Amino acid sequence: MKNMSFSMTTEQVRRREKTVTRRLGWSDLQPGTLLQAVEKGQGLKKGEHVKPICLIRVVSVRQERLDEMHGHRAECFREGFLDMTPTEFIDMFCEANRCGYGETVNRIEFEYFDG
Repeated sequence: MKNMSFSMTTEQVRRREKTVTRRLGWSDLQPGTLLQAVEKGQGLKKGEHVKPICLIRVVSVRQERLDEMHGHRAECFREGFLDMTPTEFIDMFCEANRCGYGETVNRIEFEYFDG
């Protein structure tokens, strides 16, 4: 089972507020795939271990331009950022991922799996 890091949204995942994530990678995901949500997957210091949060199941994956979020405040809610506007979210995403507004990203919708 693959790990998917939620280092910027750990608490949103713990509270199960987040049901969508946008990623520059992960284009090979298929609906139904189970993933282990983790706090941090890379950049671990010597002696640190991956900390699991919960299991999630992929519902859908589609490619879209990041700037397509404009005017869709509900997408910020799905991303777990209840107080953010789409523009604020896009700015944050671009800064964190060193990309531009027109970047094509993978929009991954998921559900929490208690299986």
